[in-house]
Amino acid sequence: MKVLVNSEIGKLEGVIVHTPGKEVENMTPQNAERALYSDILNLSVAQQEYSQFISVLKRVTKTFEVTDLLREVLSDSSARSHLLNNICIDKEFVHVKNKLQKLPVKELTRQLIEGVPLNIDNLTSFLSGERYALQPLHNLFFTRDSSISILQKVLIGKLANRVREREAKIMETIFKFHPEMKNNILDPHKAKSIDNNKITIEGGDIIIAGEDVLLIGIGMRTTTQGVDFIIEHLKKKKKTKHIIVQELPHNMESFIHLDMVFTLLDFDKCMIYKPVIIDKHSLRTVHIKIDAGKVTSIKEERNILEALNKLGFDLKPVYCGGNTDEWIQEREQWHSGANFFAFAPGKILGYGRNVYTIDELNKNGFEILEADEVINGNLKPEDYKNCVVTIEGDELARGGGGCRCMTMPIRRKPLGAK
Repeated sequence: MKVLVNSEIGKLEGVIVHTPGKEVENMTPQNAERALYSDILNLSVAQQEYSQFISVLKRVTKTFEVTDLLREVLSDSSARSHLLNNICIDKEFVHVKNKLQKLPVKELTRQLIEGVPLNIDNLTSFLSGERYALQPLHNLFFTRDSSISILQKVLIGKLANRVREREAKIMETIFKFHPEMKNNILDPHKAKSIDNNKITIEGGDIIIAGEDVLLIGIGMRTTTQGVDFIIEHLKKKKKTKHIIVQELPHNMESFIHLDMVFTLLDFDKCMIYKPVIIDKHSLRTVHIKIDAGKVTSIKEERNILEALNKLGFDLKPVYCGGNTDEWIQEREQWHSGANFFAFAPGKILGYGRNVYTIDELNKNGFEILEADEVINGNLKPEDYKNCVVTIEGDELARGGGGCRCMTMPIRRKPLGAK
């Protein structure tokens, strides 16, 4: 399946997901913060909710599981060597690599995701308090961040926290070696013209407004150098390109990515968290224009909506948590109330727990479809012009992400295509 994603809302034709497994359970209150969690999840409940989520996706598109793709690609000896060499770079991991190389494919896949047990064979390892030589990938089910489809390329994420580095290396190997997934890769880990140590880019901060317009958030997870890396890539294109950059707050984990405060829903509608996107504050919005191989303009805008309006996007904002009570807005944004995923124009997925946001969508023309009714065929999204399919997300939301976070689209139909 060749990558082609030139919008946020085009009809979805393929998506990569990861069903959470024991890697989520391999966590304690003591190491939760290192794993980028504020709490530990109940795996059985999270899996029930995720089953509902993926069952809806399977009714509307083709889905690919990271575990399946990784297991398939590791059967190739070249791919296996490539991935293990990338993971076990430091000298301290030589013995780990030797151990992993001997494992059967299925067990190797499991350990790379669920964690590689630490061999307690000396005093240092005994007193370390660690259980794993390579930590479990607690965040892998947020597939949005570690690789990003932009037009016909896959941008490999350069994640801000080392605990997630292996996710990007796994995705890079899949897109480099898997026979069904081989695609052109753009890898910031190999950047030379910009200080590589300062580049971080995560998929939750990148929104494709159109073929020539990218929205990028900068803050806790994506740096200005990450944006500069994308600028250098776009300079090579002959067409005019626009990047609208939004500064994000650094003080709360619910603002880790742009898609936690802004997502596109339809040709003419977007979901916003008003206090960050519209209200007056010190967070800057910057419009960068690239043309004929150079940056021809860089200037501040009042906000994302006005910047997009100047580029021909006439977007009506739908307010996360409604537009009357700031406390309600704050509570629902905290539980990914602005993080919706479009599987077709005007057809979106989100958490039903955010009742004020869902009600606001309904007031703006979106029919509310419960996930179970869609799964059993009683309700069909294609029968509605605009709809929001609501999934249960009481436990999943506690992981710090929503439906957009849990999806990595690899192909969408161009807007206007039947």
